[in-house]
Amino acid sequence: MQQSVYDFSCEAINGETLPLARFRGQALLIVNTASYCGLTPQYRGLEFLYREFRNRGFSVLGFPCNQLSGQEPRGNERISEFCVRNYGVSFPMFAKVRVNGERADPLYKFLKEHARGLFRTRSIKYNFTKFLVDRRGRPVQRIAPATLPRQLMVTIDGMLT
Repeated sequence: MQQSVYDFSCEAINGETLPLARFRGQALLIVNTASYCGLTPQYRGLEFLYREFRNRGFSVLGFPCNQLSGQEPRGNERISEFCVRNYGVSFPMFAKVRVNGERADPLYKFLKEHARGLFRTRSIKYNFTKFLVDRRGRPVQRIAPATLPRQLMVTIDGMLT
């Protein structure tokens, strides 16, 4: 039974299996993303957070998802190209995942169980839902999609001190 996000391995956007244990000891912001979403410009803010805090033990992990309104129809290679070209994304990106239902990615099942949404719901309603994970790999907060990444600066800074 997984006790932390570090117990999972996920497929990176380049197809390689990446154990999340690689991020052990870091605080994480895990986000389901999409290229054709009204919130897609949040990539810029996510990249800002990554660059601002990565040297202090923080990373953003992006998980593209086409499950919510079909807003990420591209393949992994094209998603990667889009993110780099349009938003300069350098934080780790992963292969497309499902975030809801029986076939949801195991990491997302874990996140949703430990950081529930409004009214304690498990289901993810929209892209750019964010999960803040502490340095021990425990989900500590689910953050609404409309919350801009820069609004998390004080919270992240506090986790890293």
